[in-house]
Amino acid sequence: MIRHSRRFLLLAGCAPACGILLGAAVPEPKAYRLDDYRAPVPDTVRGASVLHAAALHDLVRREMAILIDVLPAPRRPANMRPGTPWMPVVHRDIPGSLWWPEVGRGELPPELEQRFRHRLLELVAARPGRIVVFYCLRDCWMSWNATRRAASYGIRAAWFPDGIEGWADAGHALQEQKPDLVE
Repeated sequence: MIRHSRRFLLLAGCAPACGILLGAAVPEPKAYRLDDYRAPVPDTVRGASVLHAAALHDLVRREMAILIDVLPAPRRPANMRPGTPWMPVVHRDIPGSLWWPEVGRGELPPELEQRFRHRLLELVAARPGRIVVFYCLRDCWMSWNATRRAASYGIRAAWFPDGIEGWADAGHALQEQKPDLVE
C-alpha cells in the first residue's frame, strides 16, 4: 500500500511538468491495440458492455455468462539450453472459463481469427441467451481487443477489465486452468 502511495505522489508531483493529466480517461482507439498490451485501458469498448466484479459474479451465479480468458500462455524461454527442465507457472482463472491464449492480440493470423470466430459462434448457438465475457489481467489490452473483435462479429459481448486480479480482489475463487487453443 505504501508503495502505491509513493508512486501516486511521484506521479502527482511530476504531472504538470511531465504533461500528465491525472484522472484523464484513456481514449478508445479506432482500431485494435497492436503493442504495449500492459498499459492503462479505456473505460469502454465499442459495441460491448463493460462489467465489474459484482455484475460479473451475478452473471456467473445465474449461469448467464460464457467466460473466456485471453491471456497468452507462457512460452519456454528461447535462450534456455536444450534439455533444461522448464515448468511454466500454473495459470489460474475464473472457474468455468475457457482459456483461449493469443486471441487478444491486435492482429491475428487469418486461420486463428477464423477458428476464433467459428468457436464463438458455436458457443453462442449452444448456449443461447448468454453473454460472452472476455478478460485477462487488469490493465491489459488483449481482453479489450478480443471483446471488440467478438462484438464486430455480432456476438453479444462484454469486457471484464478488472481481470483475474479484480476477481480475486473481490474475494472470489480462482481455479487452475489449461489452455483451450480454440481448435
